[in-house]
Formats: sequence, C-alpha cells, structure tokens
Amino acid sequence: MDVIYGRNAILEALRGRRRVRKVIFADNIKRGGPVAEIESTALAKGVQVQVLPRSNVDGMARGTNHQGVIAEAAPYPYAGLEDIVERARESRENPLILLLDTLQDPQNFGSLLRSCEAVGVHGVVLPEHRSVEVTPAVCHVSAGACEHMLIARVTNLARAIEDLKKLGVWVAGLEGLPGAQLHIEFDYTAPVAVVVGSEGYGLSRLTREKCDALIRIPMRGRINSLNAAVAGSVVLYEAWRQRYGA
Repeated sequence: MDVIYGRNAILEALRGRRRVRKVIFADNIKRGGPVAEIESTALAKGVQVQVLPRSNVDGMARGTNHQGVIAEAAPYPYAGLEDIVERARESRENPLILLLDTLQDPQNFGSLLRSCEAVGVHGVVLPEHRSVEVTPAVCHVSAGACEHMLIARVTNLARAIEDLKKLGVWVAGLEGLPGAQLHIEFDYTAPVAVVVGSEGYGLSRLTREKCDALIRIPMRGRINSLNAAVAGSVVLYEAWRQRYGA
C-alpha cells in the first residue's frame, strides 16, 4: 500500500480512480473545513476512518508534511497509451498529450501534472526506466492532480512516439536550440504530443530525431534554460490558449 499525505492529495485520491483503504487522522487535528470534507467523502465511499495519536501518524508518514492526515491506498493505477487516445476521442477533442523523456525530479513531475490537469491534457506518457514515477511525494506536489490524470508507462518512448504518429498525432519536442521553432508559432489545435526532456540533458538524441518539430521558448535574460516544469507548463498553456482562447 502507498501512504498518501497532504489534504489535497488525499481528497483527490478519494475522488479519483485509486482504491483507498483507510484514512487516518491525528488526534489533535481540527476536524472542520478540508478535514471534515475528507472525512465525509471517505465515509460516503465506504472507506475506513481512524483516529490515532499524533506520534503514530508522524511515524507512519515518515517525516513528511502530512498536515495531520494520511491515507493508505493501493498503488497508483497506470493507464495504457491507448487509454489516453481513447479519452481524447470520447471528449471529441484532438489529443493533447505530454511525453516525458527521462524526467527524474518528483517536484518537476508533480508540478507538470498539476498544469496538465489544469489545461485539459488527455494523458501523460513516461518511460519505465531511468524516469520518475507516481510516488506519494508526486501526489503531494501535484495537489492530487495525478489521481485524475491518465499516466502511461512505456518500455520504449521512441516506439510510443511512432505509435502516436501512426494515429495522426504531431510530436513537438521542447528544446532550446537556436534553429527550433518558437513555441507560440506551433499549431497546437491539431492532435499534438509535447515532449519535455530531462532536467540536465534535455531530449535524448533518439527522441529528438523522432519528433516532427522542435520548439523553443524565447528568453531575454542571461540564463540559458528554464526549469523543466516551468518550460513544459508555458507550452501547455499556449496550447490551451490556441485551442480555447483561454
């Protein structure tokens, strides 16, 4: 079982696809506001609610900022690539998908998931090896957004890109190369998958070669790159602006 912590993460887990077994409150927590909402949602879902001494909760949460409440839940339910495409089809929208090329920082991953959920991304794809995965820390950083996002883990990201291209999805790799197209000039109204690379090295050579286009975010300052989560979010919000005039 995963031990999920943080009030938003737990509330969204109760509302999402994951099976939550138990919600545990510290005995000294105030039971109003968000805490009362967590309790009522858990009871409505038939989830066991327990109150334990604060010291017990601290020990179970392993030094995390749990805010007085934790939950025991089944491991995160990953989806398949086909589930993501089907979600876009059911919504009658062109797919908007985020691909992560060996991103490894849970903070960046959680922040990107939060942006994805906010702008209506249909799903996220990441490789099984040398890559971040959905952990309780990611759930916390994403404020529970991961519970509503379809996330697929694939054995070969390059092959997943090929599969998407066969389905008519254009693949744009985010890369700070001088010859890359400005991100605001790319057409996101078509079926699109945006690829964000790793924190230190960007896109791998094979991934870069598989992309239909490379896009870059213009920068005026003295540093040469943005944080991966910030850069990915900038592009996703541009996609939302183009699609819906947001």
